[in-house]
Amino acid sequence: MSFDDDARNWDNDPAKVERAGLLAQEIRNVVQPDGTTDAFEFGCGTGLLSFFLKDDFRSITLADTSQGMIDVLREKITSSHIDTMHPLLIDLLEEEKNISPVQTIYTLMTLHHIKEVSSLLRIFNSMLLPGGYLCIGDLEPEDGSFHFRHPHFDGHRGFERDVLENKFREHGFDPVYYKTFYTIRRIVNGQERSYPLFVLIGRKL
Repeated sequence: MSFDDDARNWDNDPAKVERAGLLAQEIRNVVQPDGTTDAFEFGCGTGLLSFFLKDDFRSITLADTSQGMIDVLREKITSSHIDTMHPLLIDLLEEEKNISPVQTIYTLMTLHHIKEVSSLLRIFNSMLLPGGYLCIGDLEPEDGSFHFRHPHFDGHRGFERDVLENKFREHGFDPVYYKTFYTIRRIVNGQERSYPLFVLIGRKL
């Protein structure tokens, strides 16, 4: 699975734009950012989600491990004349982090690619200010067919709500909100399949 190769055409998929907009609205409703706090997007891709939220935060740091995605994101930021969005090519699980604490961290369709979820939650906790919010949008449990075009995918087949909420608690977050907010539909072996997405929001204790 090469996100570098997909970057140039990423924003051309209306479904990706739609789900990013819907998650942005969920974040607004729960976190209620007022433009005076800072945010961090993990696995930002081309920045679809953060572009929806750019007026809700004072600044946004957008991190991804894909050079191709970051390149496209930089071009979008430059062409839009935005000075409050800051791209960062980094692997949070492998590299030293010199990132100022933020009030809100959010991520969409990235967590299921991360094997060490507990390690990532610890990192997120360390990056958040007291009372800060962690917002995750990702797949509900699926049978493995979601990545049928990528037979070597070795991430998670979605997440059980109870399991993920317990992980939140174990790593210093109070789960305050859960909702199924979108459904991805794909044709798999000639049949339409549905893959619901959840948003889980936790508050740092």
